[in-house]
Amino acid sequence: MHGLVIRSTGSWYDIRDAEGQIWQCRLRGKFKYQDLKVTNPVAVGDSVYWEIEDETAQKGVINDILPRRNYIARKSVHKSAHAHLLAANVDQAIIVATLTFPRTSLGFIDRLLVVAESFRIPGVVIFNKQDLFDDEIKAYQQELVDLYNRLGYTCFTTSSVTGEGVDTFQKLLQGKVSVLSGHSGVGKSTLVNTIAPDLNLRTNEVSTFANKGVHTTTFAEMFELAPDTFIIDSPGIKELGLSEMEKEEIGHYFPEIRDLIGQCRFHNCLHIDEPKCAVKEAVEAGKIAMSRFESYLSMVGGEDNRR
Repeated sequence: MHGLVIRSTGSWYDIRDAEGQIWQCRLRGKFKYQDLKVTNPVAVGDSVYWEIEDETAQKGVINDILPRRNYIARKSVHKSAHAHLLAANVDQAIIVATLTFPRTSLGFIDRLLVVAESFRIPGVVIFNKQDLFDDEIKAYQQELVDLYNRLGYTCFTTSSVTGEGVDTFQKLLQGKVSVLSGHSGVGKSTLVNTIAPDLNLRTNEVSTFANKGVHTTTFAEMFELAPDTFIIDSPGIKELGLSEMEKEEIGHYFPEIRDLIGQCRFHNCLHIDEPKCAVKEAVEAGKIAMSRFESYLSMVGGEDNRR
């Protein structure tokens, strides 16, 4: 039978069948012996073929994994040559940020956008908690919204208190599988509760949404908001680093830098201190935002922007 992996706890997987029933499944033994360079061959979001092992206990066995459209992975904490799959078949990666209460750094936003680009997953930026800001902060924030929109990212503002942007947020999620990420306290869970008050989550699960297990093995989980509409809570998304990338790669994941590749004097230009660099010229001319260029430099320099 066909099923969707909605939760992973390491050795067991919760599978949602065609009728919406949940089954606890283990992997068929053959997966353990395949030469897969991953610590977990099955990820939340995977479509699988499975069979019933114990109908009374609602347990089953996963026999095969259908081909993935995409995936997000990070290096394994324990096995350096292996990757740990965080999610599969994702339609978009949504970053929920705030300019204060608490502040999300632009470096953190840009790093997650770069990671999403590297896995060819569309990135979205949402600036939340509009009800807390004065006109000065809102004006600065609008500049950022305009910047990310110009770069091709969906970006808008929201407030669970006033309802601003909530309909836009709901439409954005409709019919898609979305990964939500952002620092603790930016209001991810409140936004989700605003559009899905009947979501069957206990209070403690909601309060720690996307903020669990960041220092240990990551257990991801998928929640259904509406038919064919899912969000994935994968704490490891927030902790993704850039250690897997070569310095020469990073510029390819900044759209405004990617557009200028080939125009620099040197084909292997890192846009740091090389002469006749088209990227630096664009920064000086105001065509590339200084905040984005600073994010790029910190990533190439090895800083991980986890602030």
